[in-house]
Amino acid sequence: MADLFSKNLETYLSKNAPLAERMRPRDFDEFYGQDELVGEGSPLRRAIQNDNLASVIFWGPPGSGKTTLAMIIARKTKAYFVQFSAVAAGINKVKKAIFEARNRLKFERKRTLIFIDEIHRFNKAQQAALLPYIEQGTINLIGATTENPSFEIISPLLSRSAVYVLKVLGEEALRKIFIRALQDKERGFGKMGLKITSKALEHLIAFSDGDARVGLNALEFAANYLKAENKKIIKEKDLSLILKEHALRYDKKGEEHYNLISAFIKSMRDSDPNGALYWLARMIESGEDPRFIARRMVIFASEDIGNSDPQAIQVAVAIAQSVEYVGMPEAQINLAQGATYLASAPKSNASYVALMKAKEDAKKGSFGVPLHLRNAVTSLMKKLGYGKGYKYAHNFPEKKVNQTHFPKEIGEKKYYN
Repeated sequence: MADLFSKNLETYLSKNAPLAERMRPRDFDEFYGQDELVGEGSPLRRAIQNDNLASVIFWGPPGSGKTTLAMIIARKTKAYFVQFSAVAAGINKVKKAIFEARNRLKFERKRTLIFIDEIHRFNKAQQAALLPYIEQGTINLIGATTENPSFEIISPLLSRSAVYVLKVLGEEALRKIFIRALQDKERGFGKMGLKITSKALEHLIAFSDGDARVGLNALEFAANYLKAENKKIIKEKDLSLILKEHALRYDKKGEEHYNLISAFIKSMRDSDPNGALYWLARMIESGEDPRFIARRMVIFASEDIGNSDPQAIQVAVAIAQSVEYVGMPEAQINLAQGATYLASAPKSNASYVALMKAKEDAKKGSFGVPLHLRNAVTSLMKKLGYGKGYKYAHNFPEKKVNQTHFPKEIGEKKYYN
């Protein structure tokens, strides 16, 4: 088993880590809310207990227990366990671990389990690089993702892995988790003698919205607040005040996600490459999906730069393609190049403004296309006057003609300047 789970490190974490990490279940008897998946006698639980788990992908919302389940597997397996986060680790680090796994299997006859958290962050090429080693049995993969594997995991990798779905934690599971945190004297607040009223507990459960990590973080903040106030009982009024003041840090609607991308876009719009780089760095460090950032840059290139620099859209699309091709963490270099180019480019929103004006007129009604702009593809259409009077621009000296291109109900318009 990897050194990550050594006794010394566990002792340190039990004293210094955040409550959510300290209370991470160590065995199935502490793992609440996923009984259908790992209940007594379930196929997955038997495979883990018998140490014959094949490659798997755990799919579920944040705080449902994907990483925790991987840690339980790490405790129970005799195989060597290696952990990566797809946000921070590139494929080269994973390949190095695979090379070591091959030698471990060859000389020690010992299997290797590689756990990749947020595996959907790996692009298609990075995911494909794992395939031959899974097929050969060099490694067994444990992947964790909050995204639908059907869309984010390549089909060959899906076909070689069993997908297990973790549900949003229910009220009863959350209740057990929070009570255990309050009573546990080793890892929780048991030594503090902290209590919680039934109304406050229900408030905490509702606030958690199925995410145990959110609730435990809130409980820890409340405990520290009451400790400073020399109080021993968490009441609903105290909890309401605390959670109201600190709602942003646990915002399930992802307000900070939109705040950061807004600051990034506006910095580029204001032609400030330094500000754009700062907000880009903030998003990268927060684990934002690089493809989301790249998509917004492609939109920005047309919306805010447009024809003032026609090459901007080419650069933005190239950056988006490079993110898919290279993958993180190296693709952050490509994103930085794109951000500084777009921020430094001349700006024009003329195309975007023109489109908005045209859309307003388009909403006024489904007016017919003028006959001279229609194609007479049949003899009947020709008899009805389709195409009659149309002036073919190439037949005129300047390749330009004076004829209307609008329905008569709209009249002549000028949208683009």
